[in-house]
Amino acid sequence: MENIYDLTLNDLKLWMKDNKESEFRAKQVMDWLYKGINSFNEMKNIPKSLAEKLEDNFKFYLPKVVHEYTSKADGTKKILLALEDNNLIECVIMKYKHGNSICVSTQVGCRMGCKFCASTLDGRVRNLSNGEILSQLIVAENLTKERISNIVLMGSGEPLDNYDNVVKFLEIVNATYGFNIGQRHITLSTCGIVPKIKDLADRKMQITLALSLHATTDERRKSIMPIANKYSLKEILEACRYYIDKTGRRVTFEYALVKGVNDSLEDARDLARLLKGMLCHVNLIPVNEIKENHFKKTEAEEVKAFSKVLNDYGIEATVRREMGSDINAACGQLRRSYIETQK
Repeated sequence: MENIYDLTLNDLKLWMKDNKESEFRAKQVMDWLYKGINSFNEMKNIPKSLAEKLEDNFKFYLPKVVHEYTSKADGTKKILLALEDNNLIECVIMKYKHGNSICVSTQVGCRMGCKFCASTLDGRVRNLSNGEILSQLIVAENLTKERISNIVLMGSGEPLDNYDNVVKFLEIVNATYGFNIGQRHITLSTCGIVPKIKDLADRKMQITLALSLHATTDERRKSIMPIANKYSLKEILEACRYYIDKTGRRVTFEYALVKGVNDSLEDARDLARLLKGMLCHVNLIPVNEIKENHFKKTEAEEVKAFSKVLNDYGIEATVRREMGSDINAACGQLRRSYIETQK
């Protein structure tokens, strides 16, 4: 039985038509879905016969909360969720003055192999459906009793490796019948799947594209990001320029600083030269230390000096604020530690 949260408005209109129901009923059903109900009988403006038909064909399914952790430092919440097939995913709710942000997962695990990320250590198990991605927001709002106003697709998984479901998710969260979250409040992070970046650009959405760069040469990037063996920096930067041209949106380049690997002032100058002239912003990220690799975090003063070099070259750069550091809030850490304890 299909999960009702997997359907877009157009999907439900087609279902109504195929089942000899008026198409306008689809909008009525969708207007109820995100109001906290969990049965079709609670939809007061649809006929009982239609409610019964929907009940026979669809289910309301949300993942179960396995663990919930709240940071004493900043109130960040990390939620471990069990899906219907018992696979585990996680999402993070971050509280800011401007509203609540959620970092969602798009896959169970990840196959990209980035060496500094815990999500990818056991590979990809499967893609999440668009309803499973969406359900993380529903669970988060149910838990906090507060509205989510910003979304980051930066949890476990590579969003562009699950392109079709991610695009459906983006449609629903942006729709007035869904979460009505503006596209400019949504960031999609990718390690650089070039054809899909171009496909996304052609849709001319107003979401922010965040490109995980992390190195200024193909050789060094290959050593920490296997995707670099498939797409060169030249191809990736061309795709980013294409995205900028099509959407008018600046691209964010994420740069995880690893002590002694990519954090020298010369690396900063190389990065500035690489991005010169682009409509972009650099997000510097002190790397998350995980036990499965030897990477160490760059010292705060060195991060500051790195950022200054970029600013001096006219490249806007900020240092990502660490959220939930006391609860292992980096993607993949909670799922992996839980699986290990269960073994």
